[in-house]
Amino acid sequence: MEALIEVKGVSKAYANYATGRELVVLRDIDLQVRPNEFVCLLGPSGCGKTTLLKILDAMITPDRGEVLLGGRPLIERLADIGFVFQDVGLLAWRTVLGNVALGLEARGMPRRQRETVALEYIKLVGLEGFAHYYPHQLSGGMQQRVGLARALAISPKVLLMDEPFGAVDAMTRQTLQVELARIWEQSRATVVFVTHDVDEAIFLADRIVVMGRAQATRSVNVALPRPRWNRDAQSDPEYVALRVNLIRMLNTAHAAAAATVAHAAAAATVAHAAAAATVAQTAKGGE
Repeated sequence: MEALIEVKGVSKAYANYATGRELVVLRDIDLQVRPNEFVCLLGPSGCGKTTLLKILDAMITPDRGEVLLGGRPLIERLADIGFVFQDVGLLAWRTVLGNVALGLEARGMPRRQRETVALEYIKLVGLEGFAHYYPHQLSGGMQQRVGLARALAISPKVLLMDEPFGAVDAMTRQTLQVELARIWEQSRATVVFVTHDVDEAIFLADRIVVMGRAQATRSVNVALPRPRWNRDAQSDPEYVALRVNLIRMLNTAHAAAAATVAHAAAAATVAHAAAAATVAQTAKGGE
């Protein structure tokens, strides 16, 4: 099956004006995501997961490389890509219905039609009866469901999710994971989901891409049968073996990243010392 999303040699760096050096966030990333596939980007904070997700949404542009969506270069934000943030960003002055219908309103859909569609997705995420509540009247988990409904309401080809459950408690997180898995089973949208939680990645994903600092290290298929919420997957020997393997890969990636940072810091120290010696020699020669 041909890939829906293709990331080819993508690199991104940010300037550090305090030090005069660049912080390389992504380096030569290659990634393919098939239609209807659920892919998790797994890695520690600071490894470039969110930056890659924003590049997939054309929020930011890579310094090198390209992203293809359906075989065409992605050069601007598209209406058929949905994004769910960790900070859900609901509009406080809009009801649940108004927030979920926001993307449809931006597309010019008539009010009655967009409210009908929005109500369908409010029901889908388990918030039937809360359509006329305001964000401050909802729990954190309920607000995340509204954000998910808002993203799904536009019927996106691709759903990008940046640690959407990271700010809620453990029990709510598990509930939301089950809800997302159930909804995905129905919609079969193509999903790229950022997480640093190994168990979350195994529970949700068809495939897990392990990321170290600035690079994707390896892609691992999750062969556990679906649906996974109605069985004790964590007692499955395959689950245990996969979890151990992923943790080992993360530790290896972290160690490699730490060595790279240490080498860069040492090189910078040597360069600084050499520059200082040159300045001192020049000053002495001018006396």
